Order: sequence, then structure tokens, then C-alpha cells
Amino acid sequence: MIKMIRPLFAVAVLATLVSGCASGVKYSEMASSIPTLNANQGRVYFFRSSSMFGAAIQPEIRLNDKVVGKSQPGGFFYVDRPAGQYNAVCSTETDKTLSFSLDAGETKYVRTAASFGLAVGRINPTLETPELANKELPSLSFTGETAAAK
Repeated sequence: MIKMIRPLFAVAVLATLVSGCASGVKYSEMASSIPTLNANQGRVYFFRSSSMFGAAIQPEIRLNDKVVGKSQPGGFFYVDRPAGQYNAVCSTETDKTLSFSLDAGETKYVRTAASFGLAVGRINPTLETPELANKELPSLSFTGETAAAK
């Protein structure tokens, strides 16, 4: 009986972990269909590696108090915004905030990553270099809204 329970338990754990990962069109498959940036706006890509560490923690991401998406393992999305000052916030047991300025025509890359917290894990937003972001983005799945839905 115990021999049968172990494999079932392992399958259940694996299914739980896998279900936490983003699914959808890969960046590499949709990059050519991402609209060009309007001259008076900047673009912010939010992304998270597909690590299983903290996979169950998927908080909403707010940009200047407006929910723009979720931090999902293996996922990315982008938003276009006018030039200005921005605060990206991920909330779990505490708010983790990243402040940055966005210029017209500029693209910023915000990585979200899990870390340990007191009661639950935390998701920390940090700015990433374009070089590192562009190496990781092709393997990630789109989790945002299409341009037509924005």
C-alpha cells in the first residue's frame, strides 16, 4: 500500500508545481507581432524565470497603483506608458517596491523573483539589463493581454 502512495504523492506534487508555471505563446513565437512603441511612450517588460522556487506565490503587480498583471513563473507581459516616474509593487506579506523613471521611446525590463519571507515568500521586482532580459525572454510565455484587449 505504501509503495502505491509514494508515486501518487510524487505525481500530485509535480502536478501542483507544473500548474504554477505560465502557459501560453512563447516570446520567441510572438516577438515579431509585438506592436512598435508609440513615440511618446515607453515600454516596461515584466518577467519571471521558470524556477520552481516560490512557484505558488503569484501576486499581482501594480504599476503606480494600477494592476497590470501577475508575477507568474515562466511568464512575461509588457505595458506601454507615457514617460514619467513609476513604482512597481508586488504584495505578499509585505510590499516590495521598485521605483524607476521611464523616458519616451525607452524600454525597461523588470524581473520579479521569489525570496524568503517571515510567513510566506516574497516577490521582489528589480531592474534587469536589456542584455540579460533578452537572453531569458525567448523561453518565457506571454501572460498579459493582447494589444486589442488593452
